[in-house]
Amino acid sequence: MGRGTLRIYLGAAPGVGKTYAMLAEAHRRVERGTDCVVALVEHHDRPRTEVMLHGLEQIPRSEIDYRSAVFTEMDVDAVLERAPAVALVDELAHTNVPGSRNAKRWQDVEELLRAGIDVISTVNIQHLESLGDVVESITGVRQQETVPDEVVRRADQIELVDMSPQALRRRMAHGNIYQPDKLDAALSNYFRPGNLTALRELALLWTADRVDEYLQQYRGEHNIRTTWQARERIVVGLTGGPEGRTLIRRASRMAAKGSGSEILAVYIARSDGLTSASPKELAVQRTLVEDVGGTFHHVIGDDIPAALLEFARGVNATQIVLGSSRRKTWQYIYGPGVGATVARESGPDLDVHIVTHEEVAKGRGLPIARGARLGRARIISGWLVGVAGPVLLSLLLRSLENGPGLANDVLLFLFLTVAAALLGGLRPALASAAVGVMLLNYWFTPPTQTLTVQDPENFVAIVIFFAVALAVSSVVDLAARRTHQAARLRAESEILSFLAGSVLRGETALDALLERVRETFAMESVALLERASDVDPWTCAGSVGPAPVARPDDADVDMPVGDNMALALSGRVLPAEDRRVLGAFAAQAAVVLDRQRLVSEADRARRLAEGNRIRTALLAAVSHDLRTPLAGIKAAVSSLRSDDVAWSPEDEAELLEGIEDGADRLDHLVGNLLDMSRLQTGTVTPLIREIDLDEVVPMALGGVPEGSVDLDIPETLPMVAVDPGLLERVVANVVENAVKYSPGGEPIAVAASALGERVELRVVDRGRGVPDEAKERIFEPFQRYGDAPRGAGVGLGLAVSRGFAEAMGGTLDAEDTPGGGLTMVLTLTAAPGREPAQDRAVLPAEATS
Repeated sequence: MGRGTLRIYLGAAPGVGKTYAMLAEAHRRVERGTDCVVALVEHHDRPRTEVMLHGLEQIPRSEIDYRSAVFTEMDVDAVLERAPAVALVDELAHTNVPGSRNAKRWQDVEELLRAGIDVISTVNIQHLESLGDVVESITGVRQQETVPDEVVRRADQIELVDMSPQALRRRMAHGNIYQPDKLDAALSNYFRPGNLTALRELALLWTADRVDEYLQQYRGEHNIRTTWQARERIVVGLTGGPEGRTLIRRASRMAAKGSGSEILAVYIARSDGLTSASPKELAVQRTLVEDVGGTFHHVIGDDIPAALLEFARGVNATQIVLGSSRRKTWQYIYGPGVGATVARESGPDLDVHIVTHEEVAKGRGLPIARGARLGRARIISGWLVGVAGPVLLSLLLRSLENGPGLANDVLLFLFLTVAAALLGGLRPALASAAVGVMLLNYWFTPPTQTLTVQDPENFVAIVIFFAVALAVSSVVDLAARRTHQAARLRAESEILSFLAGSVLRGETALDALLERVRETFAMESVALLERASDVDPWTCAGSVGPAPVARPDDADVDMPVGDNMALALSGRVLPAEDRRVLGAFAAQAAVVLDRQRLVSEADRARRLAEGNRIRTALLAAVSHDLRTPLAGIKAAVSSLRSDDVAWSPEDEAELLEGIEDGADRLDHLVGNLLDMSRLQTGTVTPLIREIDLDEVVPMALGGVPEGSVDLDIPETLPMVAVDPGLLERVVANVVENAVKYSPGGEPIAVAASALGERVELRVVDRGRGVPDEAKERIFEPFQRYGDAPRGAGVGLGLAVSRGFAEAMGGTLDAEDTPGGGLTMVLTLTAAPGREPAQDRAVLPAEATS
């Protein structure tokens, strides 16, 4: 079964008669015997629309409960089961009630179309997704229900239901659209004449564009190349010269004489990159075209008249505007010119306008010599060999009593011609051939010292010499140019490969890329400029080199990147053939700049998220973990102050001990919070000095129960370079954490050993251990592993310990304890100048139990 067809009645505003026209079409089809049903039609209590439903089969709607109310929607299953030939579905942009089969009614319609059912629907212009902002700016009302433009564009038929604003307002005044109590508000707000006129114009223009798409599709399918003058399309041919502005303004005045006219400015560049166009002038003309409502197009073509006519016929243009030639009189030896050729080849379907301007006959400059690519030194050498070489050779051969003969003379002159072609290209070779022919004829062909040739064989020899010289020089010049082009393309491919690789590698160094641009094009400075809008000043996003320019207009070369960004280069003017690679660099610079900003924003967002997470955890800690000891202290103090109970000395001592324990816990928690805050803000500044571990570690064990730690720190260990206060905090936190998770009655082991220039302190417990995937997570702030009770702390001990260890230049890592448990390894830097004992240099200390 094939897909069904979609027909849409498009209106400018509610009440123009879309639904009425749809129902009228349904009656016509029913009268012709078509199986047509009403899947869903909203008559909005309009009497005439409701009458049109009589005589048409209606599919019952489905009822949906939503928020204690009952709503009705189209029953898609019922329509599919009924399987009519045509289904009427009103209000295509409608949003279905939550709980429906699809979120949007146009999605319901898509199901019907896929089932082979033809659908007739309605939609207003303000419900098209792309026009939402425009409609809001006109009416002040934002349409919440929209339909994608592509859904409407895919319709097989679109019929505009049009009505003048005055007629629509009269219909409303007669009560044909809204109830009387709503008329005044509607007429004075949404349905004002200005609003309706603007909406009507939107509908007409959108429908005209759709008709134009149908026309272009039809012309393409039927290979129609002639112009159909359905509406005026004016093509403006630009050369990059200053006369382009005059042509654009002239075309704008021509377009203003006919409603709906379109301006298309086109600049045609040669594929070899040779051009006399000014990039700055083209940028100005592009802006001017856009200001007058036209579009700018850049086309590649070696035959400019043919490319211009091909473009004009491709866009179904009706007129071409060209400027009078800037050539001087003698320059017409190169051909009749673009204007004359286009006028001759345009045919009867295209009108060609030749517009005069101030640059007429002021000259375009000589064509760029292809040999100029070979370099000035080679060209000069080629001319010297091609012109002076034959003269010197003639003098040398004349000085000989018995010359080598005419055949050998011709070969010697031919050698000079080939050498001139190799050095300087085609033109020096042609000059060498001409000079050689004259010298051969005058000095070496009987009768000598005249320009006449007596022997026909000698004449043939001279002619063959000239032909061979011309052919050989042409081939040599072509090979030289192809070699130059190949080298250039290779260089371009390497540069583009570098750019592509930088994209794949995710390189975000803007300065490095701009420096590469400066080196590639041998510039003094390169700057990437941007601005917020056309009226805002330019700002520098990045630059390299001395004295970068502040505006694109001040640069020797500027490459636009979008509307409000440009790559500005100072140092020399680039040839046109270099602008393609420069454009790739400019696009990459814009990408790198955007990536830098995205990375910066992502990093800022990450820091904000981390800060929010820490603040949230801190609030949780304050709300629970800090309140728990406070509650215990307050309860003990309240009990001691109570006059109702006579406490014994033992009870008072126990309550006082509880107060002291709670205060110690508070002091520990607040200390960890303050330490974490210092680490987060980067204000931890360790005071490094040399100290022995056995002076610090025993002091850190004061907060753990007696007998819960087995300590093994050899006296022969080297001193360590640490901050004693920070080291004590690290060891205390790690040991307290190990004691907390160690099985009851089993002490933990704290042992130290020397490994080269490092000293390791290991805290070993025999608890449950930590899986590998969680070993790094336990060092994050506010993380407590496993079934640790809420009163066991806020989860900052290990995070603070690792932060302090890293601040001292050490590390703190977690390892599995052989046989079960967790070992925390604190690695510190040994103090210089004191070597560890050799018998323990490579052997770790063993924990003793």
